[in-house]
Amino acid sequence: MLVLAGLFLGALFGGFRAKTRGGNRKDIWQYAIVHAIIFALVGLVLTILVHRLST
Repeated sequence: MLVLAGLFLGALFGGFRAKTRGGNRKDIWQYAIVHAIIFALVGLVLTILVHRLST
C-alpha cells in the first residue's frame, strides 16, 4: 500500500516541481516519472521494514 501511495505522491510532487521550475511537457513527465520511481522504492523499503518489525 505504501508503494502505491509513494508512486502517486511522487508523480504529483515531481510534476509540480518541474512545472514551478518552468519546464515544458516533456520535463514535467520526466520529473514525474523519476520522482514516482524514487518514492515507490522508498515505500517498498518502508513496507519491508514494517513487515519485518511486526513479525
